[in-house]
This record gives sequence, structure tokens and C-alpha cells, in this order.
Amino acid sequence: MQIAVVGGSLGGLTAACLLADAGHEVVVYERSPVELEERGAGIGLLPETYRYLVERGGVSLDSIAVTTDHIRYLGRDGAVVHDDAHRYLFSSWNTVYREMLRRFDRDAYRLSHELVDIDIDIDSLTLTFRDGVVVRPDLAVFADGVGSTARATLLPEARPTYAGYVAWRGVVPETDLNLTTRAALDDAITYYVYANSHILVYPIPGRDGSVAAGRRLINVVWYRNYLAPDDLDDLLTDTAGYRREVSVPPGLLRAEHIAEARAVAAARLPAAIAEVVLAVEHLFVQVVFDLDVERMVFGRACLLGDAAFVARPHAAAGTAKAAEDAWTLHDALAAHPDDPAGALAAWEPGQLCLGRELQARTRAIGRRSQVDGNWRAGDPELIFGLRGPGK
Repeated sequence: MQIAVVGGSLGGLTAACLLADAGHEVVVYERSPVELEERGAGIGLLPETYRYLVERGGVSLDSIAVTTDHIRYLGRDGAVVHDDAHRYLFSSWNTVYREMLRRFDRDAYRLSHELVDIDIDIDSLTLTFRDGVVVRPDLAVFADGVGSTARATLLPEARPTYAGYVAWRGVVPETDLNLTTRAALDDAITYYVYANSHILVYPIPGRDGSVAAGRRLINVVWYRNYLAPDDLDDLLTDTAGYRREVSVPPGLLRAEHIAEARAVAAARLPAAIAEVVLAVEHLFVQVVFDLDVERMVFGRACLLGDAAFVARPHAAAGTAKAAEDAWTLHDALAAHPDDPAGALAAWEPGQLCLGRELQARTRAIGRRSQVDGNWRAGDPELIFGLRGPGK
């Protein structure tokens, strides 16, 4: 089949690689004019996310991920108040994206292609892009993220809902931290939980992808509540006066917000974690959303990953969900080789169920820290996983 994948991030690339491997003619249409780059985001590397690289790409996990062996909680005074032995893998969005892109035909990865129109009926499927390109594929996979044009066109009533808080994020080279701080954070994902907030730090590969000690980055994610609309609007209005919808990138947060966050970090956080926040050169924020859909399939077209479900990040499963959507789509098409619409119809129920279960779980976790105040160190329900804690 001729397959159009709209959106060239991790979910779209996973689908594209799998379907190209299966013998289909796959073209990825990415709206960005340049290859993508996440501005300093670490990710929990779950099996679904790395499956393609390991099974099909021959990549060693040791080359793209940092392993930690502890889940650690600090008290306000910096003392360890809880420590569980638990193995996690952490990587960076950039590292995984680069490895996936190397395994796809660059000539079929088309930049500067912004989707503007979709025409679907019983016998035809037509996609129109802003530059005037029109394609009529046998199958369309819409993996165009939180701000999905495809979802807005096909399901205009399905819109992201603000969860009540944002994630302050950033990275710092581990060598910029003092030795005491590095020892306190070593070999662990480290949490601090306090009233209506929590923060976590963990090591990820360096900007060049290196996982060697001394060349890694320390990634910080700090969840903070902001009232909508006024407080949130103010935070999301950047240095140029433009109100952002999803995130304020590094370098564009207003100075007064950065100063406030650093002051709170110095006053409220354990010294080791505060040092990380204060050492980040370019803090940025991402809004935490909930988004679900009633449908993922529209004839011979489907929504995949964040274009369909946006779950809060507390299960570290956003990229894993997108990858699992891609793998199960591959399997459904293999089982229905002459009937793409039938394949999608068979694929949809399971992915709707998975998305709803993940979203319900991450909503509950977020409420525990940001609202109810009953997050408990060592609770097994807080373990990362796509299908459930540790699963």
C-alpha cells in the first residue's frame, strides 16, 4: 500500500519504520522545516518505546539509555527518607529520535509539509498540505501530536483540557553540580514531595547521546499548580508577548517567572534538588493536559499517539503508548493484508481501551500530589508503566 504518515515524531517514525519494513511505500509528512529537536526533555524509556530499536535496529540499550537502580525520596533537609531498589531506564527524546530517523529513508521524510485539509469518503482519501501538495494514499496515519490538525478536523469537539498544573523542565550537565549533590542523586530517580507539588530528577544521555558518567545530563521535572485563566495565561505569555498554548520553550520564559521559580526552589526544595533547578540555564514549561477521543479510526485513516490520547506524564508512558499504537497497527494490517479499513476497525477497540486506562491512571496519580496530598513514597501504584505499574 501507499501509506502517508502525518507527523514525524517518535510515534509517527515508529509506525513509518514498521510499515516500511512490511513492504509498504511509506512517506512521512512533517510540518517542521527542520528535523525535530526536543529542547531538553528526558523520557522514561519503557519497552514499547525501545522495542523497534532493539528488535529491528540492533541497538544496544546500554548505548542509548542510562540505568538507575533506586527510587529515592528526600526530605526537606536533604536526608533520604525512602529508598527502594528498582531498575529504570532513562533516555532523552533527542537520542531516541535520532536513532529512529537513521533507520528510515530520509528521502521519504518530507519536511515543511503542514497538513491543512482532509477529505475522506467511502471511496477516496485525500490529504492537502499548505505548500499545495495533494496526496491520495491507500492509508493515512495521523501522528501529529497534541496540537493535531487531523484531530481538529475529524473530531473538532475533542480538545485538550488543562489539568490544573504545568511541568517546569530543564537539564544541566552533571559536571556543573557539586560532588555532594551528584552523590545524593547518583543511580536513582529522586523525588521530593510537598504540599500540592512534587519534583523529580534523574540522569539522561548527554547532548551528544553519550551515556558515560561525567558526560550525562541531569533532567528535572517540577509540577506546579497555576490557576486558569489568569495565572496560567500570564505564565504562558512569552518574552515577545505571545500567549503560548502548549509550552514556553527555553529562552522565552519571562524573567520574572524564572526568578520566582528559582526563589521558590531555594526556599522550599532540598539543597541537592534546588541546586539542579538553579543550575539549569534555560528553564521551560509544558502544560499538563488531558485529552481523549471517542474514535481513532475514520475509514482508511487513523489517529495515533498524542493525536488521540494525551495522558499526564506520571506513568512515563506517552512515547510508549504511541509506539504501542504503531506496533499493533502493523500487526492488524498484517492480519488483514487486503482490507486496510477492516484492519483499522479491528485495531481500534484495543487502542481506545489502552488509552482510556492509561489516562484514568495518570489522572489519579496527578491528583494525589497536586490536589489531595496523599502521594506516599514506596507506593507500588506509582511505578512507571504503560499497562499498569511496572507493566
